[in-house]
Amino acid sequence: MRNNDMFNVTHSSRKYIVLFIWILGLWSCKSEEQNTTSSSVPFDPMQPVVVEDFQPKSGGMGQRLIIYGKNFGTDPSMITVLIGGKEAKVISSTGDALYCLVPRKAFSGDIEVRVGPKDNKVVGKATTRFQYERKMVVSTVIGYRNERGDEPWKDGKFKDPDPNKMASGFWNQSFFKFDPANPKHLWAVFDFNNGLYLFNFEDSTVTKVRSDLDRPRSVDFTLDHKYMIVAEDRGGENDRATYRLSRDRNWQDREVLTTYKQCNGASVHPVNGELYFNSYEKGQFFRFDLNKYFESGLGVKDFEQLFVVHDPQWEYKIIIHPTGNYAYIVVINQSYILRVDYNWEKKRFNQPYLVCGQVRGPGYADGVGSSARLNQPYQGVFVKNPDYVAAGKPDQYDFYFTDQLNHCVRILTPEGNVTTFAGRGSSSLNNNPYGYVDGDLRQEARFDRPTGIAYNEEEGAFYIGDYMNHRIRKIALEEID
Repeated sequence: MRNNDMFNVTHSSRKYIVLFIWILGLWSCKSEEQNTTSSSVPFDPMQPVVVEDFQPKSGGMGQRLIIYGKNFGTDPSMITVLIGGKEAKVISSTGDALYCLVPRKAFSGDIEVRVGPKDNKVVGKATTRFQYERKMVVSTVIGYRNERGDEPWKDGKFKDPDPNKMASGFWNQSFFKFDPANPKHLWAVFDFNNGLYLFNFEDSTVTKVRSDLDRPRSVDFTLDHKYMIVAEDRGGENDRATYRLSRDRNWQDREVLTTYKQCNGASVHPVNGELYFNSYEKGQFFRFDLNKYFESGLGVKDFEQLFVVHDPQWEYKIIIHPTGNYAYIVVINQSYILRVDYNWEKKRFNQPYLVCGQVRGPGYADGVGSSARLNQPYQGVFVKNPDYVAAGKPDQYDFYFTDQLNHCVRILTPEGNVTTFAGRGSSSLNNNPYGYVDGDLRQEARFDRPTGIAYNEEEGAFYIGDYMNHRIRKIALEEID
């Protein structure tokens, strides 16, 4: 799949507004034409149903479509429209024009209009096909929630007819990281859960690889991919803050790198290889030289404090840009995002500054910089935007992040513009922004406190830890059955 395809179909809200206005115009014109020639004509079972044309000629799931022809009748309950063998929702009909919505996965594009009683319908077919365009949608990969919300944490298959063989749990805040040596392996830790989990897309299984972690908050990898770095959030100044696990020992060893209290996360610089970690205690931002550690050895206290983020008790994640030029500090409990630029000469990050949101100003609003409002953003991932590449922009990545209490996934551009990418849909259900609904990114999909997020570039897919829904969700192009 080309990345261009993904971005062409995801940034389409304005297209839908324009298209809706255009369809209303077509419908209005057709109605006026009918009023000047004839009144609405009921269905005649003795006459054929004829499909003459349809507009527009292409689109995806949820596309508003007008089909022109003869003998459709005016009762939508008597009309069935099939597009690509999938049933479309019929909104209304004037007899020679009907208005419907394109169903999901209507890949073949064949259009049929069937009119009449259930067992005796007259069928008309279009001579040309509707060009169905796959859309980015939200789906469910793993997990379920029972009525009590206390299903067990257990290993198992992604999907299985026998629920006892299915993996479950996932009801804590999560942090995801794809293995740089194997894009089919997604690693996950869950706050207040002692496990290190492997989501294996090679055999569609979930496995708890270790059971002896103590409030793990993040995972990352060294530049040579030989070691996994785990951060733990523990209470004592001499407790583990970060440690390494070895790939060649199947992640079953452990060597402590640094000790300090209340570490919320740790990240490895993607070019120079230093380790950066933090503490909730005073919002400290620490640097630990992994290169010196591997060359000559360093003690567990041989790290340095670069700065303090605002006040004590600041919970945040450190997400470093793929180029290493800067990092975002995603401040969870204070609902904003900072940026820290990297000093290549000194091999360390400079002082932070605000990128979006407002300190202690939670809310929901798309916008630029401090005009945007966030509510407990959690994890983010940088994704290359092909439009930026084509334009020759210096920064070619957007930042996709989970906005936990806004129940959505959002995008932060290099210019500081925040927009909502997925979630908060299905407004006809109720006024809540949260819930569990798969489907169109904005029209249908709902999350309930999403936290972990990872992006598989090879697949062009996002994976989301949907905390309160106890599921792992996926955002990708519609799959062809």
